[in-house]
Amino acid sequence: QVQLVESGGGLVQAGGSLRLSCVASGRTFSSYAMGWFRQAPGKERAFVATVSWSGGYTYYADSVKGRFTISRDNARNTVYLQMNSLKPEDTAVYYCARQRIRESWDVNGSTYQYDYWGQGTQVTVSS
Repeated sequence: QVQLVESGGGLVQAGGSLRLSCVASGRTFSSYAMGWFRQAPGKERAFVATVSWSGGYTYYADSVKGRFTISRDNARNTVYLQMNSLKPEDTAVYYCARQRIRESWDVNGSTYQYDYWGQGTQVTVSS
């Protein structure tokens, strides 16, 4: 069983920055691609970004491209989401998740491709 624990959310003014972290349990972290999703009130969970298992490749939703950066530190079993130039529409609960297939990388953004999820961390951007 894999556990994912997010942290780093909070309240920030528009234009500000936050860095989210997600720590994974277990010894297989470096073999799986990871992703970040977000869910705003009344909306479906939406893809934000994903990083390959090595960390060498990244892919973003158009809505965050150029503002957010996903990265990982396999020695620390941690994936990060650096969020800059935040907008009120970025307000949501942010979730990290692990992709299902070992040493594979999917960029279609479907929640079905992910098998383990964190509990989420709230990000609120005020105008």
